[in-house]
Amino acid sequence: MTSRLDQLEARVRECIGENIQRLSRAEGELTLEVSSDSLVECCLLLRGTSGLQFESMVDLCGLDYLNYGHGEWKTAEATSSGFSRGVSRSDDTESSGRRFAVVYHLLSVSLNHRLRLRVFVDAGEPPVIASVIDVWPSANWYEREAFDLFGILFDGHPDLRRILTDYGFIGHPFRKDFPLSGNVEVRYDPDKGRVVYEPVSIQPRTLVPRVIRTDNRYREALRDRPSGEPRDG
Repeated sequence: MTSRLDQLEARVRECIGENIQRLSRAEGELTLEVSSDSLVECCLLLRGTSGLQFESMVDLCGLDYLNYGHGEWKTAEATSSGFSRGVSRSDDTESSGRRFAVVYHLLSVSLNHRLRLRVFVDAGEPPVIASVIDVWPSANWYEREAFDLFGILFDGHPDLRRILTDYGFIGHPFRKDFPLSGNVEVRYDPDKGRVVYEPVSIQPRTLVPRVIRTDNRYREALRDRPSGEPRDG
């Protein structure tokens, strides 16, 4: 017997057709990927086609795939000094050069099914993608949030301005290359009687987690002794 998810996947393939770049399953939901050029067209089809009827967009978020799968942790084995680094893995999003993406979580209230839609933004700075406000008005504040945090511009948005960060904020804090210490620091100046912005004084540094072993298993004289050899003390 065909499941509801199978039926939904078949209907999506029938409706979207050649515009599908990838269609996969995760956590009991479908994830559909289309090109940025066909975004609005596909959204209109997903909303208005019988058997799909995604009348509601419940969430929209930005993603930054900079250095995705390439962390600074490099090995998988524990070392005699008591700490190690994790495994580095690769992913096709990094090798393809695609950095920013927008994810839309869609809900069909009438048919009670969901769909995750992912669209990669064309390369360039600033990244630009079409707004879907004319399809789902609920995208208004979500698109402003993605612009504020990731610097993604939504072409056609009627009022694209920051929504979470302060006035005059520099940069976009959810980008992977945004400094953890920020660009400026804020303090109240009693002489001037107001809040002032100054260059950040924190010196960035990389901390390596380390566990110090103190029991006799890690004594210098016993550390590298072959297995099975008798041990003194």
